[in-house]
Amino acid sequence: MKRILGVLLSATMILVMAAGCKDQRAENVSGKSGQEIVVGTNSESGGLDPAGMIADTYLAYSVSALDELLTYDENGEIEYRAAESYEVNDDKTEWIFHLREDAKWSDGTPVTSADFRNTIERSLDPASGNGYSNYLFPIENAEAIYNREADMSTLGVETPDDTTLIFHLSTPCVYFLDLLRLPVYTPSCVAYADAVGSGWDTDPATSVSNGPFYLTEYVSQQYFVLEKNPYYWDADNIALDKITYKFFDNKQSMAAAYATGEVDVALSLLGTVMDEYEGQDDLVVTDAIATRYIYMNIEKVEVLQDVRVREALNLGIDRQELCQAVGKDTEPTVNFVAKYMVDKSTGEYFVDGAQAPFEENLKRAKELLAEAGYPNGEGFPVLTYNYPTLEMDMDTAQVLQQQLKENLGITIELNAQELQVNYSERRAGNFELCRMNWTADFADPNTYLSMLLSNSTYNCSGIRDEVYDALVEASDTETDPAKRSELMHEAEQYAIGEQFYIIPLYSMHHVNLIRPNITGITQIPATGTLDLRGASVQ
Repeated sequence: MKRILGVLLSATMILVMAAGCKDQRAENVSGKSGQEIVVGTNSESGGLDPAGMIADTYLAYSVSALDELLTYDENGEIEYRAAESYEVNDDKTEWIFHLREDAKWSDGTPVTSADFRNTIERSLDPASGNGYSNYLFPIENAEAIYNREADMSTLGVETPDDTTLIFHLSTPCVYFLDLLRLPVYTPSCVAYADAVGSGWDTDPATSVSNGPFYLTEYVSQQYFVLEKNPYYWDADNIALDKITYKFFDNKQSMAAAYATGEVDVALSLLGTVMDEYEGQDDLVVTDAIATRYIYMNIEKVEVLQDVRVREALNLGIDRQELCQAVGKDTEPTVNFVAKYMVDKSTGEYFVDGAQAPFEENLKRAKELLAEAGYPNGEGFPVLTYNYPTLEMDMDTAQVLQQQLKENLGITIELNAQELQVNYSERRAGNFELCRMNWTADFADPNTYLSMLLSNSTYNCSGIRDEVYDALVEASDTETDPAKRSELMHEAEQYAIGEQFYIIPLYSMHHVNLIRPNITGITQIPATGTLDLRGASVQ
């Protein structure tokens, strides 16, 4: 839906221009003066340290405040940011990046190769709680260092000078450039960024950034403020002077804040907003490269170790009915890889390149449950389902509880948790069933498939499957695009259609409200989320 977003924003710009030229620093809708916008975002979760626990707050902050080495534009072309060029050897095991000599932190000091290594080293400490650490494992000795089996001095990252960064990989990684947009490959200034959790990241005095904006104020549970970075290498092309992110505990209050002018941009709202704002320029609906699913704690819950039980749970849910109850911004899915993830080798959606992993079948679900020793759910233990107190997740939980009881005779208890608590409990493995949502971090199906690997730091279910690991690892080094896609399809079919390691539920659309006088907002191709760094107020 990126094209639709572009058309909507371009049309808005034309309408504004047709209305007559105005002072660019004219008063904004919510009473602000100049190039300022206020953005509504989810309640506070996690911090701003790229080496720490990554959640919604970091993701909102980093889009505008941090520059990765490079990224891809909407046409699949490389867009250099902190780096100005790179070189790679023939077998793709040595990658050399040359940093911009004019790249500076928001305190005016140079961005150096040591700043990138700083984040990597801190992320390789398991105590950091960073779920992206396993994406560093292609680097020589990174996994051994994470597991405390090797010393940091053996890490395959060289910094021969301030503007040269060299990665030595243990094996070729065909999607290595895609990984560079992840938090663990993002720089953190060695002058300030010390231990994870020390507070440097939310203190404006020490939370410097190398992107278009930097942190000037952070009030926990309320808001944080970003202002334009005067030292940014591309500052001349940044129109906004200030972005304020306000935290909201629920989507209804965020939508209400937009209606009253308290915020200018409200992201990922409920599907009901589509009806309320139908036909209005404010409404921007985009495809989310995301999947909502359920983690089953296979490691700690004995009944979930039986593949027949896991299959019965998957086959016994009516996803169409679920989506009708949750909202029109959802679509049923039985895939793990997001519905709108594009396969680079074909240009088509990845999930369309193979048969669905399974089909819902209530009759078969009941047979499987009986075979496992629980006819009509008799004797099946009561399991607890953890989910965050967000409207969509509360509605989902209610429908799942009802369906599993009516369809399979299974009782689940619902445990609503504050968003931050839900994240922490899931990461600690303190759950039986747990809601999970994954938005792609980079433009490759590996962003999903890697999460179920035995060594993945995001493998919260305790899955240990050598067959699956081998399939994904083979796809990592396969240079033929068609053969690689085939391996990834095989991996998804095995994990979701044979072993039923997770319970996929639905894919989503992002329902956003954006003031018609705000232009230049685009979508990030890798994730489908909105990018505000090019925005301006007309």
